[in-house]
Amino acid sequence: MKLIPLLLVSLCISPALRAAPADDLARWQRHAANVTIIRDTWGIPHVYGKTDADAVFGLLYAQAEDDFNRVELNYVNAVGRLAEIEGEKEIYRDLRMKLFIDPADLRASYAESPAWLRTLMDAFADGLNFYLHTHPGVKPKLLTHFEPWMALAFSEGSIGGDIETISLKQLEEFYGAKSGKKLATVEIEFSHDSRGSNGFAIAPANSASGNALLLLNPHTSFYFRPEVQVVSNEGLNAYGAVTWGQFFVYQGFNDRLGWMHTSGGGDVIDEYLETVIEKPNGAFYKYGDAERPLTAKQITIPYRSGATIVEKMFTVYSSHHGPIVRAAGGKWIAVRLMQEPVKALQQSYLRTKAKTYAEFLEVMQLRTNSSNNTVYADADGNIAYWHGNFIPRRDPKFDWTKPVDGSDPATEWRGLHEVKDTIALFNPPNGWIANTNNWPFSAAGPNSPRQQDFPRYMWERPENFRGIHAGRMLSNRHDFTLDKLIAAAFDRDLPAFDVLIPGLLKAFDATPATDLLRAKLAEPIAVLRTWDHRWSADSVATTLAIFWAQDLMMNVSAAAKAKNIAPSDQLPMFDFMAKQTTPAERLGALDRAEEKLTRDFGTWKTPWGAINRFQRLSGEVNAGFDDTKPSLPVGFTASVWGSLAAFSAAGPQPTKKIFGGVGNSFVAVVEFGPRLKARSLLAGGESGDPASPHFNDQAERYTKGEFKDVWFYLDDVEQHVESRYHPGG
Repeated sequence: MKLIPLLLVSLCISPALRAAPADDLARWQRHAANVTIIRDTWGIPHVYGKTDADAVFGLLYAQAEDDFNRVELNYVNAVGRLAEIEGEKEIYRDLRMKLFIDPADLRASYAESPAWLRTLMDAFADGLNFYLHTHPGVKPKLLTHFEPWMALAFSEGSIGGDIETISLKQLEEFYGAKSGKKLATVEIEFSHDSRGSNGFAIAPANSASGNALLLLNPHTSFYFRPEVQVVSNEGLNAYGAVTWGQFFVYQGFNDRLGWMHTSGGGDVIDEYLETVIEKPNGAFYKYGDAERPLTAKQITIPYRSGATIVEKMFTVYSSHHGPIVRAAGGKWIAVRLMQEPVKALQQSYLRTKAKTYAEFLEVMQLRTNSSNNTVYADADGNIAYWHGNFIPRRDPKFDWTKPVDGSDPATEWRGLHEVKDTIALFNPPNGWIANTNNWPFSAAGPNSPRQQDFPRYMWERPENFRGIHAGRMLSNRHDFTLDKLIAAAFDRDLPAFDVLIPGLLKAFDATPATDLLRAKLAEPIAVLRTWDHRWSADSVATTLAIFWAQDLMMNVSAAAKAKNIAPSDQLPMFDFMAKQTTPAERLGALDRAEEKLTRDFGTWKTPWGAINRFQRLSGEVNAGFDDTKPSLPVGFTASVWGSLAAFSAAGPQPTKKIFGGVGNSFVAVVEFGPRLKARSLLAGGESGDPASPHFNDQAERYTKGEFKDVWFYLDDVEQHVESRYHPGG
């Protein structure tokens, strides 16, 4: 184990802080002279550049102004260096990243990239480095210099992308056992894209204006993506949500079309059971009639330990399928997933410049959007949907939801499905498309794709209650406006309780009148019996129902699992809770919920908004919450209950109140007419600096679903200018 002083590590990692060679500084200054940043009265940056590269330079500079901490943290994580900041607890997160991402490979990929893409990657790094040069008071935690190749480590919208699906605990169980001390790794996600998102597209026939409409409603960690506009004289003009540190708008629109990504799609990650034979000259695995050597390499993970950096060494293994990440049943398990960073970055950027459906579809042919679905609308009146984009072609006789036999050549991928052969929709007759991270077979009501027409591996997730809710809100309507689309996206129904509450009432009604529990629960039951299953900040019934259902789910999840029902499988899980639990289990959960509410809040008759709160105290990532400090009531709920507008805690909290950390973050509605109209909303505000007026200036609007106007055109922006400047000025 090697100990290195922290100061020495910092100097080894990057050039001296703020130093800039003359040619670099001259290049930065040329970019800056070609960029104008206009901050509107909400603090939203509208970045105007002469070239695309100038615009990228300005966009990264503006992001660093708003929250350099989050920009830096995203890249620290993306290149597997988090333990150098957070210490030993993050060793296996870094190892997971380094199993798949090697800076040497990314440098080579950068060198081989198309010239236009290299120019943008250069501008990406230049914008961040110029920010650090002009802000000597900013103290990075680790990265004092950014390199162009780093953009390839983070080429889709979610930090870590598909890699984050690999269990850290299982990775530690495998490699920790081989390298000594175990750490009891805690699973902590950086992005909560998997918790949900909504995308709705409305055809002209279903809108009051005769124009297509689009809802963009990602459910991510709060403050995970800021709102931006980036414009150049080379045809770039994109508005929307950009993940901190990326140079493309991830979910957004230009003046001709818009795109909303919802997590899900097809099965794009496969596990292979490798039969390993360990010999004196190395480890081998069976493949067909042969034995192949496993590739072994050393990975060093530096981590902070007090005032020093300590290095932990791992010998890691790969088969031709991919890195070994765990073991099960005497087999080693390799993971195969998409690893095309150059094409993925091209696709992420080029779709922002597409102006027609044909151009957008051409970009889709790159087939490197591996973790997302796409909901689309445009000014020509088209609406469309693609369920995933990167879909490996496989033999459907295998169950790809489970590890397959790596020794059988029949389990190999056979290239990728063409986009035309994947699950997709184009202008369905019903006039609307929706995805809520659910399966695609309800995406367009009666005109949805048919399940029997596609191999099972083309979709992963089942139907959910948000999908049911969306279908109700969008069907048989021809009067949509931006306001009515917002109203639909914030509709207060909680359809999960249409399934759950009848089972509770049935259990109560069957309880003998002499039972003491019946008398104790009579008043709470009366409240739930008359409830309309709609959320409200003023609703006691919403509080009771959610605390009851959470308790019941926790206490019967083991029994459900024994019947192969997972809590994430909402429809079967809630049906199980309503029909296959005992009356005593249902009523016992309500009794415990009543007691918990009384214990924590003084009475079970506590309105939902008194418990469900929005609070932003600090600009730090994963900052804590405080019951005693100011917060705002929120009516909408976690998405699991079918709430289209989503709001929930990002993880366990020591507080009594529920403080949101994931759910509605950036939300926008767009109308694609001759002149684009749009409205938007952010959780909290644009800036990560508590001293900024834009740290929390949208908070009250956020809690009420009151959208602000989007100023897309320069003449509108000019009427709402807070500041205008060149980077560094």
